[in-house]
Amino acid sequence: MYQRIRELREDRDLTQRELAAVLNCSQQVYSNYELGQRDIPTDVLIRLARFYGVSTDYILGLTQQRPAP
Repeated sequence: MYQRIRELREDRDLTQRELAAVLNCSQQVYSNYELGQRDIPTDVLIRLARFYGVSTDYILGLTQQRPAP
C-alpha cells in the first residue's frame, strides 16, 4: 500500500508537500504514510482514492486493476 501511494503521487509529478496540502496534513505526516511508519486513516485512504481516481482496493493492494490515466 505504501509503495502504491508513492507511485501514484510520482506518476502525477506531485511533491509530498503538494499532496499533503491536498490532504490537509503536514509533509512529515504524509511522508510517514509513504514510508509505512504511520497507518493511513480510513478517511485519508478514501480521499487518496478519490483524488487519484482509483479504488481503495487498488491502494490497499487487493487488486491489480488500475484505471488508465
